[in-house]
Amino acid sequence: MSKPRLHWLAGLAGDKSPETEAVQLDPGCPIDEAWKTVQEHYRFDSKEITQLVAGAFRLEVADIGAAQPTATKLLPATVARKALVFPLRDNYRELVVATCDPTALDIEQAIAFSAGRDVVFEVAAPVPISNAISTAYGSDDEVDNFFSGFDEADGETVGVVEEDEVDEIGREEADAAPVIKLVNLIIRDAVEQGASDIHIQPSGREGIVRFRVDGMLRNYMKMPDVALVRVISRIKVISKLDIAVRLRPQDGKVRVKVASKNFDLRVSTVPAKASEKAVIRILDTEGTPELESIGYTKEQLVGLREVLSVREGIILVTGPTGSGKTTTLYAVLRDLSDDEVNIMTVEDPIEYELEGITQIQVQEKQGVTFASALRAILRQDPDIVLVGEIRDLETAEMAVQASLTGHLVLATLHTNDAIASVQRLVDVGLNRASIADALRGVAAQRLVRRICSACAIDTNGVFTPEEQLLIERQGVKPAKRAAGCDQCGGSGYRGRAPIVEVVAFDKALCAAVAEGQSTTQLAKMERDRGGKDLRDSALQLVARGITSLEEVERVLGGRAEEDQAPVEAQPKTVEVADVDDATIAATLAAPVGDVMDQPVPEHPRALVVDDDSTTRSIVKALLENEGMKVDEAVDGLDAIRLLKADPLYDVMVLDLDMPNLDGRDVLKIARASPGTAHLPILVLTGTPDVDAESQLLELGADEYIRKPIAAQKFMPRFRALLRRTAQ
Repeated sequence: MSKPRLHWLAGLAGDKSPETEAVQLDPGCPIDEAWKTVQEHYRFDSKEITQLVAGAFRLEVADIGAAQPTATKLLPATVARKALVFPLRDNYRELVVATCDPTALDIEQAIAFSAGRDVVFEVAAPVPISNAISTAYGSDDEVDNFFSGFDEADGETVGVVEEDEVDEIGREEADAAPVIKLVNLIIRDAVEQGASDIHIQPSGREGIVRFRVDGMLRNYMKMPDVALVRVISRIKVISKLDIAVRLRPQDGKVRVKVASKNFDLRVSTVPAKASEKAVIRILDTEGTPELESIGYTKEQLVGLREVLSVREGIILVTGPTGSGKTTTLYAVLRDLSDDEVNIMTVEDPIEYELEGITQIQVQEKQGVTFASALRAILRQDPDIVLVGEIRDLETAEMAVQASLTGHLVLATLHTNDAIASVQRLVDVGLNRASIADALRGVAAQRLVRRICSACAIDTNGVFTPEEQLLIERQGVKPAKRAAGCDQCGGSGYRGRAPIVEVVAFDKALCAAVAEGQSTTQLAKMERDRGGKDLRDSALQLVARGITSLEEVERVLGGRAEEDQAPVEAQPKTVEVADVDDATIAATLAAPVGDVMDQPVPEHPRALVVDDDSTTRSIVKALLENEGMKVDEAVDGLDAIRLLKADPLYDVMVLDLDMPNLDGRDVLKIARASPGTAHLPILVLTGTPDVDAESQLLELGADEYIRKPIAAQKFMPRFRALLRRTAQ
């Protein structure tokens, strides 16, 4: 009769204590029970049995107290609990893991697959491993208690939709059902509160869920960090992301049905210090608006429809991310769409599905870019083309080509206002003549929060000290003020309204663009003919009681001319005006100042010369972060005036193409004058001409950077310039 098989741990213990009667332990006994049985039967302490196992397998004894906190990122909690192992440390090739069962080769393979490392075992007893797992990942009881607080009905109104059918995703693990309920609850409440985004992120030893409502983030709930991991894993599952990948960003999407209405969720995950962060953009697939319902006033709609009455050229909608540009363009497409026109779009992403319109999704990995898709669209006989965003010169040139061959091109652009679109297109690389030929109109917009109608308070001509200060600064008295109630979440605001600036580029304005007029001059032309800017639009809403002065200040800031900073602390900026030839000649004839006549400044100073206010603002902010005091000039002539009065600058950032006096002439004058002959000069330009760099270096430039300005490219080269010229 064959001898019965024993558990390997019982065999080791029996060999060490042959005088003790052998314990009969089945080989299939769970490892934690085997340790407990052997320890009690042979009266070993935990240290003795750990050393026994380590010695038998020639492994090290694990020091769980010295484990690296970062090692837990490589091993999911579910694997650690199921295998009863704990990650100790890693060196990018190996992951050292504490185990109580060195014979479990299948577990070793599972860990290697999950962590992407070779696995090295060290030995520890089950109880210390279990305690370490609970401390590092959180206990099952903690998570179960958290999830148990949600009713069974919490998730019933949310279902995942796949090809217009509800996809019932089952889960074999018992603890998955509460996670599904919680994720559904978060999505449902976000939709009910009108959130545009859901932020799920780690914060210390807990997770935080926040909703972006009316452009502002609101705290929604907190949860244990181990629950956060499960919630993000569930979100990754439904959006078809790889749940095993936690150390690189991922993007996905899913359609859900909330209370019988479909919504598209755009999911983005990024690795964070303690776990992952997920952001979910909520898009109402059935909410394509009509032009009359997007919040434009009658006057603004008339101006926009006047611009849209053309059937060729480029029409832009501009503003920062989240300002409603795409919503406005969809409303425009809906207004223009009929059976007689062929409308095609190229977008990233496609936010709304429009009936009767061909929509192309950008897929850069497959070679489908804005430019390549636009090139293909032009062979499809379109009447109207929508380009989700003009990001580069190739896309811009294709858009101009399409507009000049009889197509109406609609596109978005990131600028501060409507007139600044001209300079942005120049920075991308277009020449001003092409812009003047193609551009037909620009609508710039922002979104401000509406005062909640349920709790709004009439001011009745009586204002708080804070309101009085804003009235003096903005010049408009508010009709209502925000209070706060349950309906608006205590914020005082509910919903948003657009503030709009519509500029039609007629023959006069286009001629000024072609002539090289600066942004300031173009804005003055528009103002002189009765145009209203974003601030005018916002203040109209304040006077009507739709929004508040506080909200206008939050979105647009205060009026620059009424800034309260001391006069001597203000940058020296000379406004561009029409300059006659005599003034130019007199300015150029005067010598640039002598450095020997100037007091030495206390702080390093920079002169930023550019006719585009947006570029000046960006460069100024970057240099002020470096501890520099920044003066500004809005064209080359103004720069020479400032250098004539005070040449003692540490560096000059100089635009190449400007009215009155361009950057090349400024370079020649600065290098010919003793006071500025050695002034470090960095030139900015939007021209794609590869020969321009050598020409500028011959004229005396020290560094050369192409527009648009990007901090990660600009600052290293700027610092390198200062290091070189300081030697």
